[in-house]
Amino acid sequence: MSVTEGDKFSYDGEFHVAQIINNINTGIWEYNISTKEVKWSPGFYVLLGYEPGEIPPSYEFFFENLLYYEDKQLFLKSINRHFHDAPDTIRIRLLTKQNGYHWFESTAKRWDDDSTPKITGSIADIHDHKLLQLNSTRNDFLFTETIKIAKVGGWDIDVKSMTLSLTREAYDLYELQESVKLSIEEAISFFEPDHRQALARAIDNIIKYSQPFDLELQFRTARNNQLWLRVKGLAVIDDYGKCVTVRGIFQNIDYIKKKELEVQNAVNMLSDQNKRLQNFAYIVSHNLRSHTGNLQFMVNLFNETDVEDDRKEIFSHIKSIAGSLNTTIEHLSEIVKMQTETGKERKTINFEDALKNVLSGLQGSIKASGAKIEYDFTECAEVYYIPAYLESIFQNMVTNSIKYRHPDRKPFVKIRSARIRHHIYLYFEDNGLGIDLDKHGDSIFGMYKTFHHNPDAKGIGLFMTRNQIETMGGTIDVTSTVNEGTKFTVKLV
Repeated sequence: MSVTEGDKFSYDGEFHVAQIINNINTGIWEYNISTKEVKWSPGFYVLLGYEPGEIPPSYEFFFENLLYYEDKQLFLKSINRHFHDAPDTIRIRLLTKQNGYHWFESTAKRWDDDSTPKITGSIADIHDHKLLQLNSTRNDFLFTETIKIAKVGGWDIDVKSMTLSLTREAYDLYELQESVKLSIEEAISFFEPDHRQALARAIDNIIKYSQPFDLELQFRTARNNQLWLRVKGLAVIDDYGKCVTVRGIFQNIDYIKKKELEVQNAVNMLSDQNKRLQNFAYIVSHNLRSHTGNLQFMVNLFNETDVEDDRKEIFSHIKSIAGSLNTTIEHLSEIVKMQTETGKERKTINFEDALKNVLSGLQGSIKASGAKIEYDFTECAEVYYIPAYLESIFQNMVTNSIKYRHPDRKPFVKIRSARIRHHIYLYFEDNGLGIDLDKHGDSIFGMYKTFHHNPDAKGIGLFMTRNQIETMGGTIDVTSTVNEGTKFTVKLV
């Protein structure tokens, strides 16, 4: 179909530029309001992929067949503006011949100031630009959503002014409003005391030497919520290699870090349990075999001896060996029993009541040694625990302090409790002989390990105490100075 006379613009002077427009990826159109006549420039057809005259230049065809239905209201609004208004530019989608809907920029102007009221307009192909914009918006959205999902906030330090800037996501991690401006020192102060120095040192090194850092630190928000953050920083340098800006991220890794610590604690506990199992196996294989071997030897010797006095002496040895064997079996039974008692009923126990109950049973040893026992449970008065275990811990700790007292002074034992965050601690301090931890630190809690020439030392008390504490999920640590005393730190729960 060729372009008819009717397709020529009625007012050539007004549209002389049409030929130029056709060559710059733009088309123009005209709509006569009185006659309903529509005219499209050749470029209009070309933009839609048609030859001039291939489709009818009509308002109805354009509106029903070319214009995307969601854009109809927007287009109607743009062409019905008052003629005094400035031309309205909108973005619409038109159906092309072979490539589906494309984005176009449409400009329309209404003319009502003469005898021929009409609307004129133009369309320009912006499809590639619009797709880039949409992709950019989508990428920005994905980036923003990724930042939210990854719980990452950004920060930077202007080295010249030493001012800190935080992104909105970083403020969310701090649980602060964006209107709150933080100095570098104030931002660092939100980290736990043990970790502040590491972060301050890392920032100082990156400013001075451009050394990047990647740290995992404990953090406390403005609402007192504790969490683990990954703090990473990189230096932005000038032409002379000097750091001018420090840029970095905060990432909430609390869940991952806590899981990692749980796994590590489980590995450590498994390692300790493995050591105890090896120790248990050693006791079974060595001590029991030794006892039974000696017992068998003495029984054979008893049977081979007819002298009554010799038989009495041999029998006394048999009784002694049997007693030792019985004690060893009782210890082993106690260890096995301990592992199966974790399901016992726990109760809320008052520390002072439990300690007084233990001390009443140790009055003989306390009076004989002249020991002085002091305690302070004001910081934490009670614990949810297995009663028998807590009394056993008190008894073993106090008994050890009396047993390993210094010969030149009366024993003094100080016991106190503490609540640190969500954990409950007991501290036992004495002024006894002390332990050389350089020599015996690795074996202090081992079974049948003794470090002094005390005839009452069995090497079972600390072993049992540690097993009870760790069975309940706690820990026990020791610090000691020879001839000055020993301090045990027990984390109960």
